[in-house]
Amino acid sequence: MDTEAYNNLYDVIIIGAGLSGIGTAYWLQKKCPDKQFVLLEARETLGGTWGLFRYPGIRSDSDMFTFGYRFKPWQNPQPISDGESILAYLQETAEENGIDKKIRYGHRVLGASWSGGQACWAVRVQAGGEEKDMHCRFLYLCSGYYSYEEAHRPHFEGEESFQGTIVVPQFWPGGLDYTGKRVAVVGSGATAITLAPAMAERAAHVCMVQRSPTYIMNLPNKTGLYLFTKKWLPATWAYRLTRWRNILLNIVLYWLSRVFPQQIKSLIIKGAARQLPEGFEVEKHFNPRYNPWDQRLCVVPDGDFFQAIKAGKASVATDEIACFTEKGIRLKSGKEIEADIIVLATGLKIQLLGGATLEVDGKTIDTSELMAYKGMMMSGIPNMAVAFGYTNASWTLKTDLTANYVCRLLNYMDRKGYEVVVPRKQNGVEAEPFLNLSSGYIQRAGSIMPKQGSRRPWRVYQNYLMDMLTTRFGPIADGVLEFDGKKEKS
Repeated sequence: MDTEAYNNLYDVIIIGAGLSGIGTAYWLQKKCPDKQFVLLEARETLGGTWGLFRYPGIRSDSDMFTFGYRFKPWQNPQPISDGESILAYLQETAEENGIDKKIRYGHRVLGASWSGGQACWAVRVQAGGEEKDMHCRFLYLCSGYYSYEEAHRPHFEGEESFQGTIVVPQFWPGGLDYTGKRVAVVGSGATAITLAPAMAERAAHVCMVQRSPTYIMNLPNKTGLYLFTKKWLPATWAYRLTRWRNILLNIVLYWLSRVFPQQIKSLIIKGAARQLPEGFEVEKHFNPRYNPWDQRLCVVPDGDFFQAIKAGKASVATDEIACFTEKGIRLKSGKEIEADIIVLATGLKIQLLGGATLEVDGKTIDTSELMAYKGMMMSGIPNMAVAFGYTNASWTLKTDLTANYVCRLLNYMDRKGYEVVVPRKQNGVEAEPFLNLSSGYIQRAGSIMPKQGSRRPWRVYQNYLMDMLTTRFGPIADGVLEFDGKKEKS
């Protein structure tokens, strides 16, 4: 464990030791080996999402050949993997590269204040029941985008009368026995679609209660290309080939979805119908009111969700909830879903900066007034980067590019002798929503989300190839980044 004093001035402080933080630390020590850095983790374990969620069936909703790190091949031929395996992958990555020794657990960041006079950040940290300041030249936020302490948890009329157990997936109670029980899962997103088939293996029956349908696609959970190429090529090359194949397929699918939404919609719905029992009301339960990729698509490995429905172990009810009753849920149609356990898979609560406050020279920053530069730095905020992944592809693809770009930036500043870098918003750049998604959790966070701009480099393109070319080969000094604070020559 790092034993340097709290008041030491680090080159970089990384907030968060999850998927983004560990990947960022790897690139930082590889490409900026002289930089002194530390990772601050509020919890007592690394892994972020994968160390927090414990609900049945927890798994990735992106394929692991792109969700995994570019530098650390994923060796399991199953692209959709369980949370336990992903956590083990992260722990192994941290240990192999000595990153685990850079993590300070139980360090909750309360706020960060930039001093222009000292050209550094003072990071207020709560640890061991005390509050202390740590200092750094560059602040890197890898704390994700949702609250670990609070989920989106709407209140339903009549909840108090329900005689069974109500559970929120984010805070799954250890030892909950649902064997032989009737379960109602409220929600239609990735969590609900994961929970339903997983719980159906032991429950008497699982009913997914949704207000409106979601696009659900089947994905065979075994990568033939990886298995084939591994026979003839080193595992690293097999991984790279599979990774690039998946990246390109995802880009093509997304492009086709935006250009030909009705045709792709029809293909997805027909794909679901082929796996469901004859006569199933596909149009009612699997025909969303929006176009593909207006919200994230849900992936089911080997059609497990459809198989549970076909076997009679699971069902879907599409209607609004009127109220909870003693025995379960009454829908507005009058139908009652009887349940012993109700799982509220009603979504995440967006929280930026891990809940910390930001100040620049004594002024508190309103995140909704910021504009994202290349989707990673914020207008008017000195020496700070944010890891925010893709919404239409694997999260890690973008955070990997961000980390490599920041390393380029730091090395450039060292060569030129600069201490401070600030993205300055230009005249004529119109503000637009940061994420073009209609998902409820995004819409609920409209008052705190930063903006993107109407043109580059303020536009968030959600395109890996475009971002890769820009971050790897684009000029650092582009007329938008403002550099200052020449270091004194020794």
